[in-house]
Parts: sequence; C-alpha cells; structure tokens
Amino acid sequence: MSTSENLLDNYKRAYDNRIGFGARPALIMIDFVQAYFEPECELYAGVEDTLKSALRIRDKARECGVPIILTNVVYQAGGCDGGRFFQKARPLRNFIAGNPMGAWPEGLDVAENEIVISKQYPSAFFGTSLASTLATLGVDTLVHTGVTTSGCVRATCVDCCSHGFIPIIAREAVGDRHASPHEANLFDMDAKYGDVVDEEEILDYFEKTKISG
Repeated sequence: MSTSENLLDNYKRAYDNRIGFGARPALIMIDFVQAYFEPECELYAGVEDTLKSALRIRDKARECGVPIILTNVVYQAGGCDGGRFFQKARPLRNFIAGNPMGAWPEGLDVAENEIVISKQYPSAFFGTSLASTLATLGVDTLVHTGVTTSGCVRATCVDCCSHGFIPIIAREAVGDRHASPHEANLFDMDAKYGDVVDEEEILDYFEKTKISG
C-alpha cells in the first residue's frame, strides 16, 4: 500500500479511463423513500438536495422519452424474505410492507409508464427483472440516482457493469448519510465500474439522445 504517493496519481496509473455515454439511456432512481427524509427514522440521511437533483434529471428524462425505473425495498412480515441482509441491517425493518417509511417522499410521483421494482437486497439487479427489462428496451446505458451511495447505489452500479450495461452515476443525485463513505464510493465507482458525471452533463446527454432518436 502506497502511503506517500498522491491518491489521484496512484489511481491514474491503473484506472485513468472513461467509458462514456452509450446510445440508449435509461434512468434509475434507487430507493428514494421516506425513511431517508424522516428525521425521526434511524435511516435519515439528510439527502433533500440529492432528491431535488434527481427530480430535475427525472423531468428531463420524461421530456426526452428516456425510460424511468424506480426501486424500493419491501419485505414480508418479519423480514422472512430478507435473508442475511435483513438479519445484519436492523433498520431494514422500516421496509416491511405497509410501513410508512417505505412510501415515496413528498415531491416524488410515479407516472403510469414508469417501472417500479421492489427488491430485498442492495442491488436493483439481484433477484429482479431489471436486466431483462433493460435488454428488451434496447438500453445500453443506465444513469444512476438514489440512496445510499455506499450501499444500494454502489451495489447496483457494480451489477450494472457486470451485466454489460454502462453505469453512469449522477454526482449530485446520489447521496449518503455521511460525506466520507459518499466520497469514497464515488471515487471507487468512477475508478473501476462506471463514470461519475455532473447533473448538467446528464441533462445535455438526454437532450442529445432525444434529438438523435
């Protein structure tokens, strides 16, 4: 382990590469549910600005005809379908079916043509139809927004890459409960799995796909 070399210089020797945008994007909004916006909940993350950025990206996606997928986490009573994840992460009890902490927060609505995927594990791909849905839609690029950066966003990014789709992570539209895991995971995703991109660049990308499509 290098302790004297500058971090960016160290990683540039191995990971200084960009994938770039593909031709057919979709947008995923990962786990934007009330638990992360409710100060009395142990999952509260103070990610109000994250949601605002994601909604701006969502609005542009709607305008440009980009497919939109939302995820939430839903468990049966007692968490019997949550496996080791439910055993380890106690706050997941907030996502037992019917708990108001699992509802969409104020300001987030779901249109009839938008896809909702309910999952039990961190990745939006694991145990769901997401990969086959994207393939059917002809999508090659998945723009990631959501919470949390170090958890479900990262897990989805890694599986996105593993399934052969281009992961694009919207810098301002992903969030976490603390800056340290947030920044560390943005850094690692950008180095190894996908491209971390500013909101404005994503808005421009959606506009260009609308013009060319």
